[in-house]
Amino acid sequence: MAQGKKLVIVESPTKMKSIQGYLGDGYEVLSSVGHIRDLADKKDIPAADKAAYGKYSIDVENDFDPYYVVSDRKTKTVAELKRALKTADEVLLATDEDREGEAIAWHLLETLKPKVPVKRMVFHEITKDAIQAAVGNTRELDVALVDAQETRRILDRLYGWDVSPVLWYKVKSGLSAGRVQSAATRMIVERERERMAFVSAEYWDVEAAASSTGFTVRLVRVDGGQLARGTDFDDTGKLKKAVVILDERAATALAEAVDAAGTGEVTKVEAKPGKRSPYAPFTTSTMQQEAGRKLSMSAKQAMSVAQRLYEKGYITYMRTDSISLSTQAVQAARSQAVALYGDQAVPLNPRVYKSKSKNAQEAHEAIRPSGEEFRTPASVANELDREEQRLYDLIWKRTVASQMSDAKYETTTVTIAVDAGGQKAEFTASGTVYTFKGFLEAYEEGRDEKRSDADAAENQSLPAVAVGDALAMKDAVAKGHKTTPKPRFTEASLVKALEEHGIGRPSTFASIIGTVIDRGYATKRGQALVPTWLAFSVVRLMEEHFAELIDYDFTASLEDDLDAIARGEQNRVEWLRSFYYGSEAQVGLRQVVDNLGEIDARALNSTPITDTATLRFGKYGPYLEVVDPANPEAKPRIVNVPEDLAPDELTAAKAQELIDAPVAGDRVLGENPANGKIIVVKDGRFGPYVQENEPEAEVVDEATGEVLPADEKPKKKSAKKDAAPKPRTGSLFRSMSVDTIDLETALRLLDLPRVVGTDPESGDEITAQNGRFGPYLKKGTDSRSLENEQQIFDITLEQALEIYAQPKYGARKASSALVEFEADPESGKPIRIRDGRFGPYVTDGVTNVTIPKAEKPEDITFERAVQMLADKRAKGPAPKRGAKKAPAKKAPAKKPAAKKAPAKKTSAKTDDEKAAARSAAAKKAAATRAANAAKKAAEASS
Repeated sequence: MAQGKKLVIVESPTKMKSIQGYLGDGYEVLSSVGHIRDLADKKDIPAADKAAYGKYSIDVENDFDPYYVVSDRKTKTVAELKRALKTADEVLLATDEDREGEAIAWHLLETLKPKVPVKRMVFHEITKDAIQAAVGNTRELDVALVDAQETRRILDRLYGWDVSPVLWYKVKSGLSAGRVQSAATRMIVERERERMAFVSAEYWDVEAAASSTGFTVRLVRVDGGQLARGTDFDDTGKLKKAVVILDERAATALAEAVDAAGTGEVTKVEAKPGKRSPYAPFTTSTMQQEAGRKLSMSAKQAMSVAQRLYEKGYITYMRTDSISLSTQAVQAARSQAVALYGDQAVPLNPRVYKSKSKNAQEAHEAIRPSGEEFRTPASVANELDREEQRLYDLIWKRTVASQMSDAKYETTTVTIAVDAGGQKAEFTASGTVYTFKGFLEAYEEGRDEKRSDADAAENQSLPAVAVGDALAMKDAVAKGHKTTPKPRFTEASLVKALEEHGIGRPSTFASIIGTVIDRGYATKRGQALVPTWLAFSVVRLMEEHFAELIDYDFTASLEDDLDAIARGEQNRVEWLRSFYYGSEAQVGLRQVVDNLGEIDARALNSTPITDTATLRFGKYGPYLEVVDPANPEAKPRIVNVPEDLAPDELTAAKAQELIDAPVAGDRVLGENPANGKIIVVKDGRFGPYVQENEPEAEVVDEATGEVLPADEKPKKKSAKKDAAPKPRTGSLFRSMSVDTIDLETALRLLDLPRVVGTDPESGDEITAQNGRFGPYLKKGTDSRSLENEQQIFDITLEQALEIYAQPKYGARKASSALVEFEADPESGKPIRIRDGRFGPYVTDGVTNVTIPKAEKPEDITFERAVQMLADKRAKGPAPKRGAKKAPAKKAPAKKPAAKKAPAKKTSAKTDDEKAAARSAAAKKAAATRAANAAKKAAEASS
């Protein structure tokens, strides 16, 4: 009987081809494409198990036993793996060596139930030597790591499903509350609160040019008293210590006196040597920070590019807390530094970096170029796309620099005294000269934004001077400065803050920030993360009613506890019981949720701006509610708040400006000659539009025969009004303005959709209209995009028929496919890049993935296309309404891999889907109540 192959299961399809080539014909390499199963959704649980598992898919009363199911989209993958397993004589689970990778391996083991030997294969880089070494050094499944990941998954499910519904009912439907996400949102909001409360302080100094070289000197002392600097003020604008403060008049007078004096005397020359040591190699966190600072990459983008570099074999594993390098990596870095920068570029002994992280979940080496000899960025330039090149260059430089010599420098500070009209004015200038650049030849770390340019250290070339020298002083000028608030978080600085607080893990930072932005808690202004008013409401609710759960120290302690479980030092069931039900040391989640008390949603979504104006967050976003002080009982006036106005910019003065501004729109354009109705243009919450209104009937005073003004018309006293038809409206095109639109254009907008003509073949009417995604043609159920809004008015029937004669996708191109690749390894169907309504996308005929704006279609490689499709399949399609799934079988609580567990099917819902389902249920219930009330009212009146 022929000997079977060894089955190697990896996570990503991109790894398959490379690893298969390194292992040869005796192995079959397949991919699980990420997780194959997860916690079940409520509807997937059979009736017999709903009592125990129905709320969370977790039996909280029976050791927090999880109910797992195999995802519908992974049934084909599981079937393929089982097919390969039939002819295999050994299984090697080669998923990533972190908690999540270990959990994926365990789920594979529990689902496939192999009857052949199973071993865990781990590696940190995808090179031939590393893969072959991994095959020869397998280990058993690490059950402690699986416990830690499973605990995290259960913890997040309990947290999210208990807290999120409170947000739905009190703030806005569709929101989510995540354990780490909530803490990150709170950080962003707290920084904005600090900016809102900040009081700027003004201070002045004097700058002048000294010596014939004209180097710049700055005033630091007056009559022995230290001059105020920005760091001397607190965030309320008050001084923190006794210093001299100059106003504009005094600074200007002093500058004039310095110019009049003309010379100054050097009173001190101080030279101090110093050195700078290189930075440690990249961890996941520091790589994300530097990619943000230097390459303007988001955390998510940096991780995506790093994933591609890893899977292509260019760098080591990119999810790590470690800053240590292997012996071969140290030697490779030192050798390359010497080759490029000379023998003096490296110290006598290799540098050793020790990680402070005590967790056991990550890989055991820093992020670095793979292999025993590093490939230079220039040597791989033609093998990588632009983003991959940039990130590889950054990783290569950081790694090589980490083993290089210290940089040595000398900082010289010169003090010059000037007799300025009877006052002793002392100026200083500093200059730093590097005597040996060392590691700076290769790399210098980026820096986060500083609060004040005026306080930045000077760095200029100074001439050789000595104490007692007289230097010419000229061009003295008074300069005013203002203190500035702390800068908003960028993705890089937020990652740094999360890591400093011990919140989350580097491998999760990208998804955390992505969720914060996707949920509408923050928007990006350049690189800065600007919180929305929605985030203010959410954080206020969390602080007032879930203070324990959003506390930074508590959130960080959860990570420490998960690390302890990963090290086998903590029992996961006991820990979950303490977290959920509470203990003597802490209040449990269940206790918090059960004792929320009354929550005033209106107060929660309100922020006072002035005595009469309150910012409120409603269903359609933020707005100002303005009370008339002369008539406080009258209905408050509503004033829209511009979407791009940041919370710290809504000051009392800005609020008053919005209140006093003339109402945009509501301008009468004229009368519709066809029906006599009045056409007005308005500026609404969803943008400018035109509206057709009924003309107001004139009322004549019977006694005088005069027409009464509108505000004196007698009011009808009828108890019941007939429902009037809604007026016709039409949105303005993006190219139109409420200030310039005329009556003719308004009438054309009101008449949309415009009938272009009739298709002579099918007899269907073709119309041109504007929609949510832009202008388009419609013929029956067949829609085609137009190039611009003006075509809605101008396109002819012949032009419309020409558009319909072309292929639906990519209609303006010679071919519907921009690029064609070979078959996808999972679906077996050819991969193509097409141009669609929403831009270029990758498809295999089954799965479609929009190409991100940061990437160009022509730069997409086959490997990248395969990865994009695999990632999209892992997320799964949006569920169809009314779709039913077969009940899944229950699985026992997780045990070591040796114990068998029954297979399960179907997948869990996302937070968005759960929110939508709850919202639909709430609307249905409200409709039912309204119908019942109406029925009762009808019965009572009869």
